[in-house]
Amino acid sequence: GSGGFRKRKHDNFPHGQRREEKENVNPPSALMTSFKSFQLELDTRHDKYERLVKLSRDITIESKRTIFLLHRFTSAPNGEEILSESEVKLDAVRRKIKQVAQELIGEDMYQFHRAISPGLQEYVEAVSFQYFIKTRSLISVEEINKQLIFTAEDREETTNMASNSHDKHPHTWSLKVTPVDYLLGVADLTGELMRLCISSVGNGDIDTPFELSQFLRQIYDGFTFIGNTGPYEVSKKLYTLKQSLAKVENACYTLKVRGSEIPKHMLADVFSTKTELIDQEEGLP
Repeated sequence: GSGGFRKRKHDNFPHGQRREEKENVNPPSALMTSFKSFQLELDTRHDKYERLVKLSRDITIESKRTIFLLHRFTSAPNGEEILSESEVKLDAVRRKIKQVAQELIGEDMYQFHRAISPGLQEYVEAVSFQYFIKTRSLISVEEINKQLIFTAEDREETTNMASNSHDKHPHTWSLKVTPVDYLLGVADLTGELMRLCISSVGNGDIDTPFELSQFLRQIYDGFTFIGNTGPYEVSKKLYTLKQSLAKVENACYTLKVRGSEIPKHMLADVFSTKTELIDQEEGLP
């Protein structure tokens, strides 16, 4: 009728018959084969990216648990047990990093850097925190990367190596922490050192806050030397680093000026109150 839709000629044929005829008319071409290979490559890369994100999440969780454990060092009766337990936890974290290194064999690490960067930053924070408790100094990125060289030690890997008779050399994997991840991990370390300062004062340790103040001042000077020439994330965390330094210096000032007036068991309460006041003045949550 008038105003109705015009019916196309091929609409009289069944839908399945039209699809079969279309496939017969257009057989798989070289272009379609290439697109299917691209699809397979992209799916494989996406699956690997998701696996790396999950491994990075596990590395972050285990590294945080190590940091929480190390905070008990000042109050534990036997600090060596805390350090040995933290080393066991860090070994478990390195096994996760070994899986990341195996996933990145033959790949450009920077294509997957966003997936693994949060975990590596948290690992740097945990390792540097443990290193500072042991040596009162900052671990270098070269020392961290030396600990991330792995060899095939598991039974399954040894069996697979034995099956390949032509390969007589042991398999090794390595994963290098980038300078950006190292700097961001050190910037996060300053917050843990600030908490270590407050807990040390609460336990009656008067010398540690002054050591931490000098150490944090050196780190802050190093970050200000980088300035705006570094990555955006580094300059973004510089403000938080400055706040941690201010809190530690405020604790040292209170100890130096009013330390003889305040009982030792009340020093931690005084510092926590001053810290809350500083956060409110700066508008921090």
